[in-house]
Amino acid sequence: MENKMFTISVYSENNVGLLNRISGIFLKRHINILSLNVSESEIENVSRFVIVVNTTEKWVHNIVGQIEKQIEVIKAFYHIDEETIFLESAIFKIESSLLFDERQIQNIIKESKAEIVTVSREFFVLSKSGKRSEIEELYAKLKPFGIMQFVRSGRISVSKEKMEISTLLEALS
Repeated sequence: MENKMFTISVYSENNVGLLNRISGIFLKRHINILSLNVSESEIENVSRFVIVVNTTEKWVHNIVGQIEKQIEVIKAFYHIDEETIFLESAIFKIESSLLFDERQIQNIIKESKAEIVTVSREFFVLSKSGKRSEIEELYAKLKPFGIMQFVRSGRISVSKEKMEISTLLEALS
């Protein structure tokens, strides 16, 4: 079996220690987590983990089974990239003088559809949401000018197909 990118969605109660136990499941199998995001979900009082890994379907199936054994976990799903719509976000902090002195920076911002979040005398901040490749391309274009700070979020995603989590929760109520 060949390795693929998988997005794992975990719906759970919001309890202390769950993230540690979930990450331990990956650690035991020597599988690196490429991206991790935890937030509220569409269901009140239910959190959603979005975890991205590069592994085989056999391994991801086993991992999802182990995650579902955690008491606080309501349901876990996994999808390949073609089954999801996903984005990442990034923020770039760059020296302000470049914004005014380098015409090329203005063109890069415009072409990449990045957004200027704030401008001060010392720096300006750009925000970019999109596919990882789009963010990496913008990073590569800005790097020669000097990036003061850079941060990228984990993947956020929704499945193209309906996920039966809401129906499942209604049945449990």
